[in-house]
Amino acid sequence: MMFLAKPGVYEACGMFNIRHLILILLTCLGIFIGVKKTKVNKKEDMKKVIRVVTVLVWVLEVLKIVHIFSIGEGGNPNRVVPLYYCSLLLYAGVMSSVGKGLVEKLGNVFLATGTIFGGIAFILFPTTSLPEFPMWHFRSLHSFFFHGTMIYIGIMVNKYKYIDLKVSDLKYYVVMIIAICIPAYIVNSIYGSNLMFISQDFPGMPVSIIYNSMGKLFTPTMILLQAILPFFTIYGILQLLKRCGIMRQYKVENS
Repeated sequence: MMFLAKPGVYEACGMFNIRHLILILLTCLGIFIGVKKTKVNKKEDMKKVIRVVTVLVWVLEVLKIVHIFSIGEGGNPNRVVPLYYCSLLLYAGVMSSVGKGLVEKLGNVFLATGTIFGGIAFILFPTTSLPEFPMWHFRSLHSFFFHGTMIYIGIMVNKYKYIDLKVSDLKYYVVMIIAICIPAYIVNSIYGSNLMFISQDFPGMPVSIIYNSMGKLFTPTMILLQAILPFFTIYGILQLLKRCGIMRQYKVENS
């Protein structure tokens, strides 16, 4: 059965071809429909959206891990340990939807910035799914749904001004990145994995440029880039869209 087959049984989808483009277009269509159809009138409505999304992505993440074990790849931490940049959606969603105070703020800042950056980066460079699995495989569809959901929730949080993002919020974003990089580095050191892409080269990706040029400074450089670049990239784009009148925001009420 192609949908749940092991890698190598069927021809992989591959990247930068018509099948990849179709998945991108389907993902963009899903995001567009989701944003248009989701009705938000007050803050609690947005919080409910975040809760539903969080439960959904966690359920799908568990199913993905179950599939990984079922095909005999469970011993690879790179496959089963959710300590990657995009994995922060899982934790930020919980922090935002059920947390209070500082915990909620940490989650909200990542949802407003990191989700959009990570989601777009992945659907353009789906290196962990399409090079190994067919287009209609569970893992391929899961990865595009997951990262499309990242973009969707990021757009929703900003569209309805669920958080009034400021430059000073960088500190919350940095805390989230460091919080996942520390355990990722520990696991990498023990098992030789490359969680958060901070311990080894990733051939064929821009990471290789940093790896080959920074030497022993590779790990701190990768952490620093992930802790600063995505935030300012998305913050800058959001500010530009607002000034150009392209992005219209709707302030949600507290009750």
